[in-house]
Amino acid sequence: MIDLHCHTLHSDGTDTPEGLALLADQVGLAALCLTDHDTLDGIPSFLAMQPQVRTRLLVGTEISCRYLGHSLHVLGLLVDPAHAPFQAHLLDQRQAREDRNVRMVARLAELGRPVTLEEVQAQSKTPLLSRVHFAKALAVKGHVRRPPEAFERLIGDDGPAYVSREEPTPAEAARWIREAGGVPVVAHPGRFAGGRFRWDDAMAELQRQGLEGMEAYYGEYRASEQTYFLGLAARLGMVATGGSDYHGAHKPGLALGRGRGGLRVPDDLLVALEARQQAGNHPVD
Repeated sequence: MIDLHCHTLHSDGTDTPEGLALLADQVGLAALCLTDHDTLDGIPSFLAMQPQVRTRLLVGTEISCRYLGHSLHVLGLLVDPAHAPFQAHLLDQRQAREDRNVRMVARLAELGRPVTLEEVQAQSKTPLLSRVHFAKALAVKGHVRRPPEAFERLIGDDGPAYVSREEPTPAEAARWIREAGGVPVVAHPGRFAGGRFRWDDAMAELQRQGLEGMEAYYGEYRASEQTYFLGLAARLGMVATGGSDYHGAHKPGLALGRGRGGLRVPDDLLVALEARQQAGNHPVD
């Protein structure tokens, strides 16, 4: 059993990279890929744990892209963490996130729900701030009762305080990932646009843009979704991957490797992923 999608406190999770590596070993994962949002900052300490665990520790990240007016997440799996141009692209994405955070503070103030960047930063153990940290700060200030309510009422994708940020196209993200030696994969497509989306034509278009795989196993999929995306990947000749999208305490009840309980990502998916990686970069139509 493997898990190719998880987060640490270097983005919007709560575990340290070291703790996550130990947890993967404890639950018996054959491999774990760390995929923090727009950063590889947790990778050095994550990989340093390899001598202490049996689980293979792999490098990845998750990049937010703009597609059909919505935020589409793309996983960069098996990227080279030493690839300087890729690191520069991620730095640009973090700067865009910081600019968005300033505008979101201003928007919340306009709505009578003031919160400062310092108060949001107090909810994070690293410099990178996400909407998860905004949600926690809003709860601390008493603007909502619980952090999930902040997404429901204020900062969710359709909320009045939501502020978009500059995001690359899927084609751009795919090119960056391939140039860094990785495989670009559409993350949790069943959750794109609220799940109300048919993927047959869209995934073929994304494949033409350079995406090479899709997350067919996911920690919160229904059985019908898993079956659908496995079939779609097979029909298009794209690699199927899978992961829990573990965030620690920020997603209660979602376990590393097992999702909500029924997730089991087969080891042979990693074999296919590495074969696609070894095949090299493919030109985009």
